[in-house]
Amino acid sequence: MLSFLYHLAHDFEINHGYRSNLLYICPQHFVALRQQLAEIHDLDKLKQFLGMDIVISEEATQPHVVWQPIEWKKDTA
Repeated sequence: MLSFLYHLAHDFEINHGYRSNLLYICPQHFVALRQQLAEIHDLDKLKQFLGMDIVISEEATQPHVVWQPIEWKKDTA
């Protein structure tokens, strides 16, 4: 999962010329990501490690990254 997310973010940066700041991911993929990064227990530290905020949504059948000018504040997970 982490390798896939790295490639998504890298491709986004190459295509747009700036980094993504938001990851959309479904609950099942989020669980897989948390298992892969089990040593990171804190959600803020996970967001810092990824370099982007996280939106968990059932509608995100495949993880995708975007850039949003909004500074997200709500932490739930």
